[in-house]
Amino acid sequence: MKKEYSKEILDEIGALFANASVKIHAPRRTYISVPRDDVYELAKFLFEKKGCRLSIATGIDKREGIEILYHFSHDPSGTYYNIKTVVPKDEPTIKSLADFLPAANWIEREIHELLGVKFTGHPNLVPLLTAETWPEDLYPLRRDYADEHEGLKIQKSVEER
Repeated sequence: MKKEYSKEILDEIGALFANASVKIHAPRRTYISVPRDDVYELAKFLFEKKGCRLSIATGIDKREGIEILYHFSHDPSGTYYNIKTVVPKDEPTIKSLADFLPAANWIEREIHELLGVKFTGHPNLVPLLTAETWPEDLYPLRRDYADEHEGLKIQKSVEER
């Protein structure tokens, strides 16, 4: 297989996922935007049928919602297939991939903890990074976090002054 995206894989995705929108960013980086309800099945397809592995997932607080990207590597071709979706801030839920993809476990926990996305069906959404006393409804990577802490002043250490 050539070191670039596979037209066959993209054709299969187009046939199986009518709501998918594909953007070829570079020969080895493809973005597949889908509604959040299609993410689980598309990820399962890439993992189980096409032999891709989950490298990582990322979450970004954007104006239109929380954008989640699952980065799947197709190692034989050196290509990344990135599943991209947006979950609304007023209902930040999406189905967890952890039941068939153990690699999703910790990163879904991080995204839950830092951005407030609830991964339904996740076996253990216990925080990884924040203190046990951290408020449950305060998410450090959300845009509104700065507004919540507008009056917070941090003292600089003596060395930095």
